[in-house]
Amino acid sequence: MSRSAAESAQPPVSVLLCDDHDVVRAGLLALLSSAPGIEVIGEAGNGVEAVALAAALRPDVVLMDLRLGSGIDGVEATRRIARADAPGSPRVLVLTDYDTDADIARAFAAGAAGHLLKAEPPEELFAAIRAAAAGRSTLAAPVAHHVLAQMRSPRPALTDRELSILGRLARGLSIREIARALSTSEVTIKTDLARIYDKLGVSGRTAAVSVARDQRLLP
Repeated sequence: MSRSAAESAQPPVSVLLCDDHDVVRAGLLALLSSAPGIEVIGEAGNGVEAVALAAALRPDVVLMDLRLGSGIDGVEATRRIARADAPGSPRVLVLTDYDTDADIARAFAAGAAGHLLKAEPPEELFAAIRAAAAGRSTLAAPVAHHVLAQMRSPRPALTDRELSILGRLARGLSIREIARALSTSEVTIKTDLARIYDKLGVSGRTAAVSVARDQRLLP
C-alpha cells in the first residue's frame, strides 16, 4: 500500500479551533479544510467555550490562541484541557502571533504540546497538528531560538526583596501601598518592578504574577 493510500485509510485528525477573532477562525477553517487527513470539528471564541467543547467533542488537537479577550486566557484554558489527571485529553497546540519568553514558558507549563506562530507556512501548521496528534511536540524556529537562548543564558534569580514585592503585587497592593509597607518611595518600587519584569521576561503586573505562580515563586 502506498503512503498516500495508507494515510487516507487512517481516520482524520480532529481539530477544535479556539480564537476570539471570527475572521481568524474562518481563515483557519478554510485553510485546514484543504489539508488532507485533518478535520475541524468545532470552533470556540473564548477559553471557557474551548474547555467545554474539548470535553464534549474530544478532539485530537485543540488549536489555541493565548490572548482571548474576556474570561480565562489561552494558558488557563490549555491547563484545563491538558490536565494530567485525565487520560486521553486532547493535545493543545498553541498558535499565536507573538513569541515572548514568558508566554512560551507559561504555555508549556500549562501542558501545551507545541507552539507555532501564525506567520508560519500552512505546511508547517499541518505538520504540527499531525505531530501533536501523534504525541510529538513542535516548536516554530523563532520559538525554539527563544527557548535555547533562555537555556543558555538564564535570567538572574529574584532577590528576597523582589520576591517580597512580587508577593504584595500578587495580593493586589498598589505601588503606593507596597512603598508604604517597605518604608520606601514609589519611585524605588517602580524601579524594583522594572527589574522584576525584566527578570521574568514580562511587561506588566498581571503577566509577572502569572509567570511567578507558574514557576512556583509565589506560595
